[in-house]
Amino acid sequence: MQLIQSQNASQAALLEGTGVLSVANDTDVEGVNLDGVATVVLHFPKFTDGRAFSQAVELRRRRGFDGTVVATGDVLVDQLLQMKRCGFSAAVLRADQSLPVGEKLLRHYSAFYQGDVEQPAPLFARQAA
Repeated sequence: MQLIQSQNASQAALLEGTGVLSVANDTDVEGVNLDGVATVVLHFPKFTDGRAFSQAVELRRRRGFDGTVVATGDVLVDQLLQMKRCGFSAAVLRADQSLPVGEKLLRHYSAFYQGDVEQPAPLFARQAA
């Protein structure tokens, strides 16, 4: 998962340009046209508003979107691991959040028992195979 400091967000090519679609967090992504879209930007207006997590899962699982999904807004390092498991590929951290701490948190666990967007099969099923 790519992490971007908020002060560098305006320079991040993946947030602007052709093939980038910004989606409000109250939009039903099931009806969004993804033709020609390489990057979907999902916004967290507050860290307590988790609707963008659901949007990311729906984009990946139900819509089969395999492009880049970026989290913007009130993004805390505490949320990064769950974001990754829900299908986010990148996150723009809130200004007061530490990039090195975020990178460390993303490396903390080597595997998860439950399945997720990245690895749909639970651990017991992967071990039995």
